[in-house]
Amino acid sequence: MILHIGETTVIKTDDIIGIFDLDTSTISKHTRNYLNKAQRDGEVISVTYDLPKSFIVCRSKETKSGKIIYLSQISAQTLLKRSGFIGENYLD
Repeated sequence: MILHIGETTVIKTDDIIGIFDLDTSTISKHTRNYLNKAQRDGEVISVTYDLPKSFIVCRSKETKSGKIIYLSQISAQTLLKRSGFIGENYLD
């Protein structure tokens, strides 16, 4: 299955390692360091010109580390629902 993550970008759900909310996850310095290193290594792709709300870590055969990170303007909650990783009662 594929997942639309913003603008014209779709990814395979089988390649997704994790979907994260930028506001809550970047409170941790470890997450900020992880994203900064990935940015320096050229492993971050922004799929929006808007302020990103989430980031998606995916497997990739095209990078040295084997991962790629997408920044998306779509919330992590919405992406998780679209992907089918969580059900509708998850938030109840």
